Amino acid sequence: MNATALIKHTQAESNLLDRYQSSKDSLEGSVAVSALREAAVEQIRDRGLPHRRVEEYKYSDLRAFLKSAAPLAAAADETAAKAILADQNSYGDLDRYQIVTINGVFAPQLSDLDGLTGEGAVVSDFNTALKGENGAQLLRSPKSAANDGVIALNTAFVQGGVVISLAAGVEVTKPVELIQVATSEGAQVSRHKITLGEGAKLRLLETFVGETGMGELNAVFDYDVADKASLATTRLIVGKVDAARLFTTIATIAGEAEFKSLGFMAGPKFARNQQFIEFTGEHSEAKIYGVTMAGGEDLGDQTLIVDHAVPNCNSREFFKTVLDGRARGVYQGRINVAQHAQKTDGEMMTQALLLSEEAEMANKPELEIFADDVICAHGATSGQIDEDLLFYLRARGIPEDEARTLLVLAFLSEAIEEYGEDDVTEGLEERVRDWLAGH
Repeated sequence: MNATALIKHTQAESNLLDRYQSSKDSLEGSVAVSALREAAVEQIRDRGLPHRRVEEYKYSDLRAFLKSAAPLAAAADETAAKAILADQNSYGDLDRYQIVTINGVFAPQLSDLDGLTGEGAVVSDFNTALKGENGAQLLRSPKSAANDGVIALNTAFVQGGVVISLAAGVEVTKPVELIQVATSEGAQVSRHKITLGEGAKLRLLETFVGETGMGELNAVFDYDVADKASLATTRLIVGKVDAARLFTTIATIAGEAEFKSLGFMAGPKFARNQQFIEFTGEHSEAKIYGVTMAGGEDLGDQTLIVDHAVPNCNSREFFKTVLDGRARGVYQGRINVAQHAQKTDGEMMTQALLLSEEAEMANKPELEIFADDVICAHGATSGQIDEDLLFYLRARGIPEDEARTLLVLAFLSEAIEEYGEDDVTEGLEERVRDWLAGH
């Protein structure tokens, strides 16, 4: 028996419940997966979409933003996908492998995997894995966000994605770009599982292209980094679109491992990049970076929880935000240190630059520490362009617009360059220049 609704559903929530009823027979998965989908739908029915009274969504009210919810994206259109791919190149001449999905469905025929499998990597279809006996394990939720509404939406409607597995000791020599192509106006809901064996190394570039009209884009990336492995991810959340862009990272980091990520956000009307990182082995390190640019009435939300569940681990979080017009920026970051997680070293910094009087920034860095032998700190700043620096540049003959661009670029580049992936730095900084040219 279904639970009695505890809330009056909005139009979008009613659309979502109707969407599930009309599409559940076509959604892939084992019996256990179907049960997880049903539970996620029950959560949506009982609690609705995340809203401002949910602490984690206080500053980014998805319920208020999402006025309606479109059906799921139509079947993959290979011809349209080819045209979209031919018209974009996010990383220029960078030599890389490419994995393509169309409306969330793995498209090996459009992917460039030559040599990747020879390096010891296995790339397979997420839907196929969902039907297997361990399919339910692919829909896990992080301990620190067991009832997250965005993850529940993904669990209920996930259409596909890819599974990338690296055996122990495998070091992929070139970056791997995972390109999600949208060819219809429906909602695109995908999930990707990336597993690195002991001592494996991978650099992953996450790109999203195409238009999805009124449908939201909801993608979950689940990383499992084994002992002594190394993973670096670069996520582009760009494009002037009015629909919601919702991205989730779930990462577990084993002993003596390295995890590094950069979330680069510019353009969407409503964008949320949330990350849940957990240390499960000692002497590991996580470095999390974020760059957000928002103008007009856009909202850019970077949310992060790092769980230091074991001793002797380091984490660094460094986020930069630039806002113009009436845009709103959100940074919510929390470092949790368990009682037995001694010798933890965690630092968190968020900095915002406001280019207009009407822009708003909500900074919420937090520490929750139960151990006593730790080094932990957090900080937050918000301000305007330094007029003294602007005067200094103008006094040397640099026009005001160019001087402002240089100062903003220098501000954001600090995070990009500290991220340290030199072959993507130039492309990211060019995107900053392009955004500034329009503001």
